[in-house]
Amino acid sequence: MSNKTILITGCSSGIGLHAALTLSARGYQVFATARKEQDVVILKEKGLSAYLLDVTKTESIEDTLAKVLEQTSGQLDFLFNNGAYGQPGALEDLSTEALKAQFETNVFGWHELTKQVIPVMRKQGYGRIIQCSSVLGFVSMAYRGAYNASKYAIEGLTDTLRLELKPADIDVVLLQPGPINTQFRANALAAFQDNINVEASVHKTEYQQQIERLASEKSNAAFTLEPLDVTRALIHALESKRPKLRYRITTPTKLFAIFKRILPARLLDYLLAKG
Repeated sequence: MSNKTILITGCSSGIGLHAALTLSARGYQVFATARKEQDVVILKEKGLSAYLLDVTKTESIEDTLAKVLEQTSGQLDFLFNNGAYGQPGALEDLSTEALKAQFETNVFGWHELTKQVIPVMRKQGYGRIIQCSSVLGFVSMAYRGAYNASKYAIEGLTDTLRLELKPADIDVVLLQPGPINTQFRANALAAFQDNINVEASVHKTEYQQQIERLASEKSNAAFTLEPLDVTRALIHALESKRPKLRYRITTPTKLFAIFKRILPARLLDYLLAKG
């Protein structure tokens, strides 16, 4: 895949970092982005072409995309929308402002970046947009409502984009990871502590379990995989002549995709509540 160009968001750690390093070693011209300057410095130290990108700011998107296109003579083969975070907490405890912030990063920022990339891909006559969704993009779990909602939105936007961009020969693909060992839990814990008043909540007891889960260094969820497993699916999505519409990554994702089709809703709720 020498000289194939890809812009990746959320490369400071986890899925984005592993994907950027692996694809670079595979011969791609990778443009790795992060929203903090210190992370951009680290990415450059790892040998990557790295740029500051805050998807919640239109100016940042415009500036970074212009810099990338300057390096590629106006071409971009692939976009991997990956940068996101989880805002835990019961919906009744979550301010509307915190919910808006979740959507600004996980949905509206992706939409703005994608909108700016589409004309580039239309002009060149091809392209692929890969969206990193989640198992929580099609089933819901308690105390993850903001993240659930943001990923459900990404699923809907992606399905629509796929239909609208098919005549332009632009593929739009979903990755749906389940539990993956990344910094996601640590970032979610910080968001929880910033926006949820535990002591004032009727969910105080249940929150203790959530805090313990988020504070653990390793995921305690069954069948947890590594970023490598997401990268493998990403490579297939990028290099296959006919990529899948959805890549279900981890056993929980595959099982719940089946369960949602065949189980009564109340039974599915029961299984999800146990998680």
